[in-house]
Amino acid sequence: MVNCCGLVTVKNEPVPLKSIAVEVSVQGHVATVSSTLQYENQEESPLEAIFVFPLPGEAAVCRFSAKIGQTEVVAEVQEKQKAREQYDDLLSSGQQAFLLEESDESPDVFKLSVGSLPPGEKASVSLDYVTELAVQADDGLRLCLPAVLNPRYQPQVPTGSVPYSLSLSARVSSLHPICRIESNCPLDPLNYLNTEKTQATVSLAAGHQFDRDVELLLYYQDTHQPTAIVEAAQASAKPGSLMGDPVVMLSLYPEFPNDVMSSMTSLGEFLFVVDRSGSMSCPMHNGSVAQDRIGSARDTLLLLLKSLPMGCYFNIIGFGSRYESFFTKSVEYSQKTMDEALQKVKAMRADLGGTEILQPLKHIYSQPCLPDQPRQLFLFTDGEVGNTKEVLDLVKANAGSHRCFSFGIGEGASSALISGVAKQGGGHSQFITGQDRMQPKVMQSLRFALQPAVVNISVKWNVPKGVSVTSLSPPIRVLFQGQRALLYAQLTGKSSGDTEGSVTVKYSLAEQPHCFYCLWCAGLDGRETGGWEEEGVQEKVVELSVQSGVSSVFTAFIAVHKVDGEAVQGPMLRRQVPTPSVCGYAKQQRRCKEMILCRYYVNIVTVLTICCPVPSDLDCPATASNPVKDPLLQLISLQKASGSWVLEAALAEVLGKTEEEVAKPKPAPVDQEVWSTVLALVWLYGFKMEAQEEWQFLAMKAVSWIQAQKVASMSECVQAGNILLGCQVQKDTLGL
Repeated sequence: MVNCCGLVTVKNEPVPLKSIAVEVSVQGHVATVSSTLQYENQEESPLEAIFVFPLPGEAAVCRFSAKIGQTEVVAEVQEKQKAREQYDDLLSSGQQAFLLEESDESPDVFKLSVGSLPPGEKASVSLDYVTELAVQADDGLRLCLPAVLNPRYQPQVPTGSVPYSLSLSARVSSLHPICRIESNCPLDPLNYLNTEKTQATVSLAAGHQFDRDVELLLYYQDTHQPTAIVEAAQASAKPGSLMGDPVVMLSLYPEFPNDVMSSMTSLGEFLFVVDRSGSMSCPMHNGSVAQDRIGSARDTLLLLLKSLPMGCYFNIIGFGSRYESFFTKSVEYSQKTMDEALQKVKAMRADLGGTEILQPLKHIYSQPCLPDQPRQLFLFTDGEVGNTKEVLDLVKANAGSHRCFSFGIGEGASSALISGVAKQGGGHSQFITGQDRMQPKVMQSLRFALQPAVVNISVKWNVPKGVSVTSLSPPIRVLFQGQRALLYAQLTGKSSGDTEGSVTVKYSLAEQPHCFYCLWCAGLDGRETGGWEEEGVQEKVVELSVQSGVSSVFTAFIAVHKVDGEAVQGPMLRRQVPTPSVCGYAKQQRRCKEMILCRYYVNIVTVLTICCPVPSDLDCPATASNPVKDPLLQLISLQKASGSWVLEAALAEVLGKTEEEVAKPKPAPVDQEVWSTVLALVWLYGFKMEAQEEWQFLAMKAVSWIQAQKVASMSECVQAGNILLGCQVQKDTLGL
């Protein structure tokens, strides 16, 4: 007999959810996900089942249907309260009804109320949603279909006991060739559909264990080339309405001048806010090395502390049910403060209870910003909070005083929380799952934080006379080197025959004006109008949501099925469908989505890519108590705050030599500390190039320190270092 883990019928039979089938259609940077859930009432009484369905935080549900027996009912969008009242009335009268609405707790959760199922009856529920794909550090596009719901939902269900199955297939289309598709779950072989390799299909291998999120990573050739896609109006829709006009989506990848990007700032207040709740003791795998999440966070903090520039300020705040700061206020970065912080990092444990982010953030924002030290906040967490909306509102209210970079660790991190704080804080979000290494993703965000700020961003739409442009996107508040920005606009009116349109994005960087430009072609027209005003947003969202059939925070889908005109007899039972949990505890979160995603890739009529840059608290499996030491991390831990290394036994061990072997070949005129630093650089370039993204800032500090020493015989020093370590690294490669 199946153990339903706290959720059983009166006869201890399995819960009603039987299977989940998912079909994914990816067009460039946007995915449409179609899911079908199969239910069966195996009880002797009518049953009301509720399934909590997780979605990406920025997703928009665009279709919902229910099939009972041979009868299918397609739902319609209504204002949320009206839909709830109708649903309750229908159930009270004995009719079958289905309700799908965004959860009040979080925008990445939809509650699916199946309604009253007669005894023995089967039901199939289908929903479609669209979502933008997040860009990863290696330029991959990430699609995550949450299958493991820890740590958010009740009841607690041990891994492996969920009594339903999952199948998933994906079809990918791109303007550029598809290089590869990867996943943290086993996949069947990739199948290309054309010789250009711009279309392909892939499927999840059979036997999914429900022990992790299902994640797809898509890699395109020439992914940084901006594109413009125009979607045709629906012929049946009223001209001038959202569905009755063409819509354009622009994907832009800013490339800033190299001379500007190479000059990293040495100023800033860096605040590292680290989750120390019990769930951070859960394991994660970095390659073949098992390590818990808090251990990976410790290694990452080591790397961050060693990479900070001299002259900046920093602090580290750990949070759980309470929070603790390393220092009472941010301190200037020096050898003394770095050493003190590193000692505290070594002692850092996942021992602060639950996950409460709001109070430490309030404490941070209550501290005055330091003059000429831009505040940069790095947030690390593996879970969720019970007040997501309050957290996001707080970050948004303080957006003018800082940038926020967020990192979701593990399979259960809330996309609403992680993506939301980065969006509201003008920063960048990253997710670390499966065998991902945290360090390269964090260092990419540090690189963003150290880049000069892009300010005075403006967007100008250029379209033919006779057409108006209504922006459907919020204003661009932040731009990072090589990071995608998506813009959407509604095109209203008719042109006299001109079919070209373009958009110009202007900005200031390092006190110099710049811009980039993208052109499209599709029978357009032109004056620019603004987006939505703050006043009346809810009414506008409800109107467009109902018109387009896309769910929002203010609306819900409702479907009704009358059973031969007769009410369903018998007392009705309520059942919560279980979802798998890795770490076995539940938390709740709150969040309110501001706007809806309106339309994506229904009828793509014209695609043209012409772009020219214009210059101008829980129990988790134990991890190894004595993990293998990573030589790279050992070397990093030995570097001084100034950027230098000293000649010592620990450094010699990393280099694979004795201290005497390291000291002997030192050129006579070269200082011992300079010699040690050159050896460390030669070792990094000779043996750790694959991890360059992790140590590049360490190397930059080391080079700056060596140059300040004004060494006359640097060529001789580098040559001797190559001979000692068996490398062939050129002096120019080192930046010397």
